[in-house]
Amino acid sequence: MTEPTTQTDVDAELEGLEVDAPLVGIVMGSKSDMPVMEKAAKELTDRGIRNEIRVMSAHRDPDMVAEYAKNARMRGLRVIIAGAGLAAALPGVVAAHTDLPVIGVPLTSSMTVAGGLDALLSIVQMPPGVPVATVGVDNPKNAAALAARILSL
Repeated sequence: MTEPTTQTDVDAELEGLEVDAPLVGIVMGSKSDMPVMEKAAKELTDRGIRNEIRVMSAHRDPDMVAEYAKNARMRGLRVIIAGAGLAAALPGVVAAHTDLPVIGVPLTSSMTVAGGLDALLSIVQMPPGVPVATVGVDNPKNAAALAARILSL
């Protein structure tokens, strides 16, 4: 007679499987942010780091953002890069719903104040307990490099 399989046994088996799940999630608030944020995906891909790109607005669809962040670890993500302009709420909302490292990329737009200063200050000034690493304005390549260092790849 064989022993019953426990959840611990199943978890141990799953840990040993090679999975092609992305390690880094790249999110942005608007499709118009794609040309800039794709640079993070390219940098990660060039480094051999699997990634995914999603467009989701912290203001227009906060429930989608919360669900994405809450399920990120379960789906295999280990770092999230969030690009946002203007009020730049996306990185903070993501960080509020996950324990994964979140890297904020402040973005400029035609409505941006002082070359992205509004977005930069919104991302860097997170309240205690909601940490968001922040890179330079329009610099998703540095966000990807930081994600690689976090992953130690």
